[in-house]
Amino acid sequence: MTTNIIKHIKLAAAAIIVCLAVQGSFAQTSTPQKPGVVSYTYRKVFEKDPAAALDLIKAAGFTDMELSSLFGKTAAELKTLMDARGIKCSSFGVSYEDLVGKTDQVAKDAKTLGATFVRVSNIPHKAAFTEQEAQKGIDDFNKVGKILVDKYSLNLIYHNHGFEYEPFRNGTLFDFLVEQTDPSYVSFEMDIYWAFFPGQEPAAMIDKYTSRFKAIHIKDLKKGVTGDLSGSTSPENSVVLGTGQINVADCLAAAKAAGIQHYYLEDESDNVQAQVPQSLAYLAGLKL
Repeated sequence: MTTNIIKHIKLAAAAIIVCLAVQGSFAQTSTPQKPGVVSYTYRKVFEKDPAAALDLIKAAGFTDMELSSLFGKTAAELKTLMDARGIKCSSFGVSYEDLVGKTDQVAKDAKTLGATFVRVSNIPHKAAFTEQEAQKGIDDFNKVGKILVDKYSLNLIYHNHGFEYEPFRNGTLFDFLVEQTDPSYVSFEMDIYWAFFPGQEPAAMIDKYTSRFKAIHIKDLKKGVTGDLSGSTSPENSVVLGTGQINVADCLAAAKAAGIQHYYLEDESDNVQAQVPQSLAYLAGLKL
C-alpha cells in the first residue's frame, strides 16, 4: 500500500515537472498576433533606467523579449528585474566582437537570462560587403555556433541588416551566408525591414530558406523612402505596421507557414509610445 502511494506521488511529481517545463517553453514562444519585443525599441529608456524600460514593456502587454544589450547591468540583475515583471528573454543579442572573442561569457550570460538564442546582427565590413568578409563571418559562425550548441545547448542566429545583399554569383552574399553556414550550428533571424530596404522580398526569402529562419523582426518602412545596400536609414523611417511599404501580412503568413515560433516587434523611431500600441492593434487584427 505504502509502496503504491509513493509510486503515485513520484508519478504526479514527474507530471508536474513536465507541465511546468512545457509552460516555460510556451511562455517564450510568441505569435504573429501577440509578438515579443526587441529591447532596441525602448533603447533610450533602457540606457537610463532598465527597470523603467521593463515597466513600459510590461504595460504594453509584452511577455517575451529579445535583449540587444545588458545596458550596464549583469545578466543576473536583468533576469531578476524581468522575473519580477513576468517577462522572458528568449533571445540575447551581442556584438560580433563579443560573440567571437568572449564566446563563453556570452553563453553564460545567455543561459543566466534564460535565452534560447544568441543573436548577432553584423559582420565587420569596411565599405560594400565583400566575399572575403562574408567568408570570415561564415567561418566564425560555424566555429562559434558549434561551441554554443555542443557546450551550452544554445542556438546562434544571424540577423540580416541590409548590407548582405550585394550581388554574388547567381544570388547575393546573403545567399552565400545561408548556403555556407552549417544548419546544425547556425540559423537566421529575418528582419523584414532590412530585407525589404535593399530591394529583397522578405516573404520570398522565408519561403526559399524555410528551415533556416527561427525568428523574425516585424516592422514597416515609411512610404516614399528609397532603400539601398548601406544597412542604414533614419530611425524615423520606421513606421506603424500596415502604414508603410512592406506587406507585413504576407511576411507573417510566410513565417507562420515556415514554422517560425519567435516573433519580435521592433520600432526604431523616437515615437514608440504612440506607434507601438497602433502596431500591436494592427497585428491583433490580422487573419493568418
